[in-house]
Amino acid sequence: MLRAPHGAATRPTSEKVREALFQILAHRIDLAGVRVLDLFAGSGALGIEALSRGAARATFVDSGRAALVAIRANLAELALADRAEVVAGDAVAIAARALLPDDAPYALVLVDPPYASNLATRAVSALRPESLAPEAVIAIEHDRRNAPPESLGNLLRTDQRRYGDTLISLYGVP
Repeated sequence: MLRAPHGAATRPTSEKVREALFQILAHRIDLAGVRVLDLFAGSGALGIEALSRGAARATFVDSGRAALVAIRANLAELALADRAEVVAGDAVAIAARALLPDDAPYALVLVDPPYASNLATRAVSALRPESLAPEAVIAIEHDRRNAPPESLGNLLRTDQRRYGDTLISLYGVP
C-alpha cells in the first residue's frame, strides 16, 4: 500500500479509478519505454502505476511538502527512484517550462489537481507542444461538477468516463 500525505489537501485516486484509467490507456498507448509527467502527483500513485507498467521515466510534480515526502518514500520503497524525478513547485508553472531534462517528450501526462479548481485546465493549457510526443495522451481526473472544456489549446477531449463523482477525461492531438 502506498503512503499518502496526511490531511485534506490531497485526495488519493481510488484503486478502482486508477485500475480503470490504466485499462483504458492500455488500448491507447504502449507505455513501454515512454516518459510520463504526473502533475499534482499527491502520493505519486498514478505515475508509479505507469512505471510499474513499463514507462521508462516519470516526473512527479507537487507543491505540498507532505506530498513530496510521500512520493519519495513510495519511490524508494518500490525501488523506482532511479527512474523518477520529483519536482517541488507549482504544476502550472512547471508545465509551461516543459521540464525536459533529457529533451525526450512526454507520451503520457497525468493531471489530478484539487477538484474545486481550474488548475487542470490551466496546467494542460500551459503545456508546450514540443514537450508532448506526437501521440501523447493527457488524462485529467476531475469532479463531475468541474469538467474541463472540450478542447484545451490544440488538444481535444477524446474520451470521458465516469466513476461515481469522479470523471476521467482523456485528451490528445487530433
